[in-house]
Amino acid sequence: MKIFLIGMPGSGKTTTGKLLAEKLKLTFVDLDVEIEKSEGQSINQIFEKRKENYFREVESTVLKKFCSSEGSFVMSTGGGAPCFHDNMVLMNNSGETIFLDVPAKEIANRLEKTNLTERPLFARLSLEQLKDKIEFLRSQRIGFYKQAKFIFEGSSVQIEEIIEKI
Repeated sequence: MKIFLIGMPGSGKTTTGKLLAEKLKLTFVDLDVEIEKSEGQSINQIFEKRKENYFREVESTVLKKFCSSEGSFVMSTGGGAPCFHDNMVLMNNSGETIFLDVPAKEIANRLEKTNLTERPLFARLSLEQLKDKIEFLRSQRIGFYKQAKFIFEGSSVQIEEIIEKI
């Protein structure tokens, strides 16, 4: 079984993914970590040196590798992963997709408490700019996110509820 968690940055994909993988006794995969391993540099460095288009190509290549693998896993994708190179279709054809639909205001509050310099799309933004950027990105991505097989709305998700639905 392959399970892909999608949603905006700060929606809880990694936290939820780790708990879900543990509960299902599956391997947890963080797509961004796998990209960093593949490239030998951080996501920030890739964005700085090679720009977003290159990052999205690598992201898609790494995702395809996992989708074509034999193993079962729970994967936390980057927020933009479903929106490029037919990745959403690929994930839907390869396993179960789960959209964690967290309100933009909650995401802004969560991200505000993190190191934004580690998030290339949000680095160097004020709180007001952060909220605006989240709203803008969400409006651009929601059509892709809504293609997920399962959608969980709200600020918190119960792992048992996800397991029951899938």
